[in-house]
Amino acid sequence: MSDVSFRIVGARPEPYAAAPTLAFRVRVEDASARRIQSIGLHCQIRIEPQLRRYSPQEESRLLELFGETPRWGDTLKPFFWSNVSTVVRGFSGNTETDLAVPCTYDLEVAAAKYLHALDDGEIPLSFLFSGTIFAQGEQGLEASQVSWSRDAAYRLPARVWRDVMNLYFPNSGWLRLRRETLDALGRVKAQRAIASWDEVVETLLRAAGESA
Repeated sequence: MSDVSFRIVGARPEPYAAAPTLAFRVRVEDASARRIQSIGLHCQIRIEPQLRRYSPQEESRLLELFGETPRWGDTLKPFFWSNVSTVVRGFSGNTETDLAVPCTYDLEVAAAKYLHALDDGEIPLSFLFSGTIFAQGEQGLEASQVSWSRDAAYRLPARVWRDVMNLYFPNSGWLRLRRETLDALGRVKAQRAIASWDEVVETLLRAAGESA
């Protein structure tokens, strides 16, 4: 089994990606004295919602995702966020690399719905690593698998995710609607000469007794 291990040492918004992206900094360490030529690294990232506390406001936003709070003992379970891959370049001993994780603001996606609901604090994450290690051995280049036990935990500050979204969608978010719903909203917008889509939704909210 391989002697390579992984640790998440930081996270930052990636300002020049085509879509909202978080760059997690991964420290890679090899306990042997060999030369690692490269690692084809795969990672599944999961959110561990049961590992933090929530404010009353956050609890209300998470109702759709986890149900009423008395049921959270059963419903607050780890869930999938993303699958990502990268290539770790050659090194001896240790190195660091970035793991780029695309982020969506589609509130139909459970991870986006959860992240959007948080005001502050940290987001408990688990990184499940796998992949192939190519190393220089006595017989030449050798291939081995990343150990299935090489997982890592990281607590991502919620403000970092918000920084990513504010970088790409300043003070805004996204909702996916059926075409028929968009057409109906368009008719309301035209008939009432409303200037923006925000104002259309605010008008309908006021009619329903809600305020934005």
